[in-house]
Formats: sequence, structure tokens, C-alpha cells
Amino acid sequence: MSQTFNQQPSCHQAEARDELVEMLGDQTTACGPARDALVAGGDFVVWDGLVPADHLTHTYRRRLRTTQKRGQPTLALAATADILAHAAKEPLRIGRIDAADTSWTFMLFLNATATTVLACTGVARSGPVSH
Repeated sequence: MSQTFNQQPSCHQAEARDELVEMLGDQTTACGPARDALVAGGDFVVWDGLVPADHLTHTYRRRLRTTQKRGQPTLALAATADILAHAAKEPLRIGRIDAADTSWTFMLFLNATATTVLACTGVARSGPVSH
């Protein structure tokens, strides 16, 4: 699954969705709800390009502090930040799943070839998701 998933309906889209569903295991407690959102028809994308995990660690630790201050519900945000820190300079691909009802957004962190999900976090949305 080395190509970017997109939100355009196609035969490839269905295959990519199925592959992503299979990759979402028990890496973090957000993976099950993310998988459920995907199965229920949520939009998803995995972007081209690689980002070193250590570049993401600071961002997701800051997001953890911000969401805690706001009282915004999250899933596995602390665990994801820890996984990113442990991955150090490993190049990662980033993905996103938006629940069909726009109640949650899930961020995915995959290996460079987009064949393994390393971590997944979710944040509750207060309004419609913009693309």
C-alpha cells in the first residue's frame, strides 16, 4: 500500500480502505474506534511524503497539553506521543480518518511504505470537519 489513499470513490479506494482496516489493530486504544469509523464510511487519506517521527513528537505532546487544558476528549494521544518519541528519526507517513458523523478525527502514523500502522490517536470534534 505504497500509494496515497484518497477520498475519491474507486475500486482502488475500496481496496485501500480494506487494507487500512486490516492494519488497524491494537497499537493504541484509538485504533478500534478509528477502524469502526472507517468501516462506517468515514473519509480517509494517507498523504505522500515522509516525516521523521521526532519532528512529530513535539507537535503531539503540545496537542496533548492543549486538549487537556480545553477538556477536549481524546483517545490515545499520550500513548501516540510516546510511540512517536520512541520511533526517533524513523520516517513516517501520516494519515487521517474523519468519522462519517464528524464526531471524531483520527490521526494515523504509518511506516514509510504505508504497510504498518505504528500509532493512532483520536480527538473529538466540536463541529463539521473541513477538508
